[in-house]
Parts: sequence; C-alpha cells; structure tokens
Amino acid sequence: MGPTRARFIQYAPAALAVASATAGPWSALAAAAAGAGAWAIDASVPALRSLIACGITATGCGIAAHQVLASGMNPLFALGLAVPAGAAALAHHRNTGELSALPATVTPAAGQSSQAQLITAWWKEFISGPTQTEGRKLIQPGAQLAHLAIEAGDDHVSFTGIITLPQGQQVRVKAADIASVYQIPVSQVEMGDPKHYAPNALPVTVHLKKAPQQQIAAVGVPTTPEQLWAAYVGVPEGAMPGTTLALTRYDGPLDWEGIATRDRKAIGAVNIQDLAGNLHLSAIQIALSPADMPSQMGVRVMKEHALMHGTMLSAVVDELAMDSRGYVRLGTYIDARAALVPLAQPGSGARHLYLVGGSRSGKSGVLEQVLLSAHKSRIAVILSSPQAGTIAGAGLAAYCGDGLDEAMGALRLAYALMLDREARYRSPAFPFTDPLILIVIDEAHMLLSVSSQYHAEAKAIVEQLTRRALKRGIGVVLATQTPLAEDLGNSSIIRSQLLIGGGAVFLRCAKGQGSLVGANAVEGAEGIDLSRIPPQWPGQYAKVADRDMSGLDTEAAANPEDGTFGLGYLLTPGSQAVQFRSLHLDVPPIALAADTTPVAIEDCQAWRHREAITQTPMVDQRGKNLIGSLTDVLTKAQQGPPLQQQRAQTEPAAPSDGQELIKPRILELLREESIPMTAETIARKLGTSAKNIKPRLSELKKRDEITNEHGLWRAA
Repeated sequence: MGPTRARFIQYAPAALAVASATAGPWSALAAAAAGAGAWAIDASVPALRSLIACGITATGCGIAAHQVLASGMNPLFALGLAVPAGAAALAHHRNTGELSALPATVTPAAGQSSQAQLITAWWKEFISGPTQTEGRKLIQPGAQLAHLAIEAGDDHVSFTGIITLPQGQQVRVKAADIASVYQIPVSQVEMGDPKHYAPNALPVTVHLKKAPQQQIAAVGVPTTPEQLWAAYVGVPEGAMPGTTLALTRYDGPLDWEGIATRDRKAIGAVNIQDLAGNLHLSAIQIALSPADMPSQMGVRVMKEHALMHGTMLSAVVDELAMDSRGYVRLGTYIDARAALVPLAQPGSGARHLYLVGGSRSGKSGVLEQVLLSAHKSRIAVILSSPQAGTIAGAGLAAYCGDGLDEAMGALRLAYALMLDREARYRSPAFPFTDPLILIVIDEAHMLLSVSSQYHAEAKAIVEQLTRRALKRGIGVVLATQTPLAEDLGNSSIIRSQLLIGGGAVFLRCAKGQGSLVGANAVEGAEGIDLSRIPPQWPGQYAKVADRDMSGLDTEAAANPEDGTFGLGYLLTPGSQAVQFRSLHLDVPPIALAADTTPVAIEDCQAWRHREAITQTPMVDQRGKNLIGSLTDVLTKAQQGPPLQQQRAQTEPAAPSDGQELIKPRILELLREESIPMTAETIARKLGTSAKNIKPRLSELKKRDEITNEHGLWRAA
C-alpha cells in the first residue's frame, strides 16, 4: 500500500531539503530537520501545510539575504527579507492553534492564505460541495462562500462572506449548520435578515474566536437564554418551575427556539404573561407548543411575530377543499405549517367546529372561510345568523336564517332534517348518498343565553344536534363571543360534544372573558387567556400616530400587519392548542367560488315542508318535551297555531307609549340581559314597535345611561 495523503505531506519538508541543497547547506539541513521532526512527532495536517510554507519562505529569504550581504549592499535590505519569513511563521502558529485539520478530500484554492484555504475547504467539504466523502449529506449543495474576508487579532479571529447560489435558488443554510461545521457556539454566527437581501445571496459573519470580554459578562449576570431561563423561569417562583432549557436554534437574543424539560414531571399549564415577565419580553413575542412528552414543551421567542405578515387566502385556494381525510386549511401555525381542521371523517360522517372570538377578532372571516370550504367540498350549509347581514358569504348557504326569528327557524329545520335522516337510515339497505350538511350558527349566544326568548328551545335542539347528528352526516359549526358557559346556555353537553366531535378555534376575547380555566376549562387549552391576545402588533401605536391627512382612500384595504385579526389558538382532535392565524382575506371568499349556486339538500319530507317547519316551535310552552319524531314535527307544522299567535299568548301586553313608562323598562331589560340588542329586538321583547323605541334609546344615550356600538344597544 502506498503512503497516505497525510504521510505525503509529512515527507514534503524533507523533499524540500533535497531540492534546495544547492542553495546552501544550512537551508538544506534546516528543511531536512523539519521533515524528520514532523515525521517523528506525527504532526497534524494543517501544521505540516504551514510548515511547508514556512520552509519555502524561509529558504528563499535566506538565499536572497546571503546574496545581498555578499554583494556589499545595505544590511537593511537583508533585514527586510526577514519579514515574509516571520509572517509565514505567524501563520503557521495560528493554523496549528485555531482550526481543525484540513479535510482530506478538498484541495484548497490557489492564491489564498493558509487560513482562507482552511475556511474554504471546510465550507466545501460540509456545506456546498463538491465532495467525494461517502455517506455524507451536504447542507446545501452549490451554496458557495463568496467574497471571503478574514479579520484576525491576538484575541479574536473572524471571517465574513456572502453565501451565494445561482439565480432562482434560495439560501437554506442556517446559523446552526455553520456553527456545527466550525465547531463553535451558534451565538458566534451572525447572518443577515433574508427580507433585506436577494434570496440567493445572504451575508454571514463567523467569529471563530471571540475576545474574552465579548463572551464573558459580569460574574453572576445571566446573558444566554439558558442562563436567563435557569435564573428566572425554572426557579420555584418562575413561570415554569423545575424546568431546564435546551436550545434547538439561536439567531440572537430575541430570535431562538428551544425545548423546556422538567425531570419526570408534567409541566402542566403555563401562564404566558408570567413567562413573558420572566424573560423581559411582551407576551406576543413568545409562543409555546406542546411536545409528545408531558414533561417537555417547545418554546419560541420572536423579535417579529412569525404570523405578522399572514397567509393570503388567494395564495392557498387549492387547499380550501377537503382532502381525503376530511380536513380543510383554515390558516397557518406558528411554525409555518398549514393549520387544518376536519369538516368530515371518511366512513363516519360530519365533524363539529367550536369557534370563539370577540368583536374585531376575525371570527366572521373564519366563518366565511368555512362557508367557502364547504362549498368547494360539496357540503350543503344551513346558516343561522341571529344578527342579520353579518356574513358576506351567506349566498352560498342552501338555507339562510338571517335575523333572530329566522335564525331560530334554521335550527328547527336542521333538527327536522336530522330526524328525517334518522327515519330513513334505519333500513340497512339505505345507501348514504345524501350530501354532508353543516349547520353554521353565528352569534349563538343570542339564541342560547338564558336571557334569550328562544333559550329553552335553542338549547334543547343544539344539544340533540351535537349529540346525534354526526352519524347522520350533519355537523355543527357554532360561534360565540366568549368561552363562558352562559354563552352556551349553561350547557356542559353542548361544549363537550363540540370538542369531542371536532376542533376548536379560539380568537381574542374581551378583557376578563377569555380565560379557559376553572368552569370554562377546555382540555388541551389549559392556562390560555384569550383576552391576553393583543389587538395590534408591537409598534402599531406609533404607526397609527403617523397620520395621513390626504383624505379618505376608498380603495384602501387592510393588511395583515394592521392588526392581529385571526390570531389565536387551534385545537384539533387528540392534540393540544397551538398558536395559529387564520387566512387573510385579501379577496372576498365568495369571489373564489367558481359557481355560487348553493349545494342543494336532498329532496326529503323535512326539506319539502321547510317553510312550515321553520315557523313551528319544537318544544311546549314550558320549554320542555322536545318533539322526538319527524311525524310529530310534520303534524304540528300542519295543525299547530301559527308562531305569531303563540308568541302573542306568551308575551306581555304592550305598555303605554308614554316615554317615562318605556324608558325604565328599556333600562331594566338592557341591565338584565348579558348581550347587546338591536332596537328591533328591544321592541319585540317589550311588546311595542321599533318606531316607539328608537327615540327613547336616543334620549337614554344622551344621559349616558346606555351605549350604542354598530347598532347594538347595551347598558352603560
């Protein structure tokens, strides 16, 4: 077997001695001694490479200096020839002390210093290629290190360059990759922000050796994320006591990820506000994600929130229809993965969806996405919208109950369709060829809360729908403004069945109304307080303060950065709640429907008699004894008294039109009710006309006894 490449390099100084024998016995003797000594001590490859360069430089300078002195020239010229030899010796010293051995499969580029050759060789060997090493996977083939520059001092060594790829490709090399190649901490690698540079060119600075004063802070002062975690978070009074942090990515003190671990104990619920206080950050800069083990939890700290710029609805239009598992895309997770929710389960039936979100949280946008996804998936929709005119995609519904009375009618129709399918599906020979149906209930608290005139009937119907309808191909999408039990009519059945039968979306709620603990606890979302989701991103106040007085732009559209619309948590079956953001409606969802003709419901008795069914109460006057069969529903729809007559029997007589008699009743009603109401609803509850109510509302508002927001009145 011939000599190895390393042995060949070791013999090179001795060969140099023979070749330079004619130059003088002292030079030859020195080179021979260097080669013999290198062979004896088995020196490292980079040391030998530097030794070769040192030998060549010293030999050449020695010959030149001898000629200068022999000719009688100024001795200062001979002294000047010692400078290159000294530089070669210094380079040899640095190479032997700072960098690892040169990879054996890479030949250094000509014209570079020995340090530059080593840096380039390692880059090509492990990052860009080409490489001949078997079984090794390059980090990103073709990602060359261009414009290399080295800065070296007595206490620091660093290099800068530009990671360059052919046009059309994007740099995927990470700081952690570079740190692993050069065997240094991730904190010593600085990369440019990709948003400020071309995708195929990204600057990088690598500190191979940092000055001691740059690495070591004052004694006892924590500086790294691990130290901060140990000092403030993992302590007994911290947000996550008993935990330790292991970093998985570090791009700076405000941009890192890690895994928090508690030794053989579950971490449990974490208060984001407390954690943000421990790390001296704002709550929106921190995101937690559950791990497979209850003793671990993913932690992410962001200088700029990863979901601030949003995902455009028009960009993912192909992902809105159901896949083979019954999932549709609803948004994007904090880690840039697609956020999916199930609308159906193959071979089983439909799925429920529970949606919580206060005013200006993005709840209506999510419902419009659901309507579009159902339309593209050929799912029929029955829309129950007590607050008329709030859903722009209502035209995609097969039946739309727009307004309080009409919304209750939509619930009755959905219940009758379930009874109809139960009667028909009893025969084993009946094929399940009917379309899936979603009953979408917006502002469900207006029907289910105890103060609603339809409370008993709506609660009974929704409980039965959430319990029995899935196997019949009917799912419930229920939206409320808060996760409080009273918004669901104090029914634990409705909430538990919604969560068991599908997913849940939690968006921002009003202060004091978004806690998912105690009586409002949701398994998988423990410790989350939805009122802590801020309405705007950091720095938004300064942006708003920069006023534009050029006039109203009627064509201006909201950008994702203008607010946190759609930011919240997504809980899917069998998982933990994860931070996500719904798709940004850069175009109206209904505009993406190729055909706006609603998906039709099958021709059945309940659908054929829908007009009568929507006007027929499904409970008795006491709110009990819900009708249990389709036959009884149809009989009552055909023979029962009109709904208007029943309401006249149960509602109080109209009061006098005197304003002083009506105003106290208005105030009493608004103070007792927990939901805002329109003037028409107030008039209906008081048994008078809206024409008589509206002037009194204006007078009460002038006294600051009531408030009006977007046409909804409530007690001050």
